Amino acid sequence: MISASATSLPRGRQRMEWWEDLALAALRVLVGGFLVWGVADNIASAERMSEFAAFLAYHRFPYPSLLAPLSVWVQCLCGLAFISGLGFRTAGIFCAANFIVAVAMVDAHAGIRAAFPASVLAMLGFYFSARGPGRYALGRRRRQEDGGVSGPGNPASP
Repeated sequence: MISASATSLPRGRQRMEWWEDLALAALRVLVGGFLVWGVADNIASAERMSEFAAFLAYHRFPYPSLLAPLSVWVQCLCGLAFISGLGFRTAGIFCAANFIVAVAMVDAHAGIRAAFPASVLAMLGFYFSARGPGRYALGRRRRQEDGGVSGPGNPASP
């Protein structure tokens, strides 16, 4: 039986997997930290939240007083999920959806340079959703030596 454990991989591949997991963890922390930092002022200040609602109203979003806190909290929770790895794939979908709306409703009218940051965040959301959080995440399932995956409700294969 072919083993999927790191010990059966060629030494160079083991190093690459380690580097890949470390790079993914760094990207998760960078993007997650950016999202949390970007909305912290809106969470801490009712005045800043009102300014964001006015911004949404200016760009003709429906129900800006409802959508402003919704968008802010989605971004914050996505950021925390990216950092921790908990709820990671779901957070990726929510992040992508949030920033696709931002591109379509606001940034697309200002050109590619203005749309690029939100577009990258949307694509990172899709990538994170497809890729998963990697090795360095809270709640990660552990790989067994035989290549099975163990975790709640999913014992390793014999």
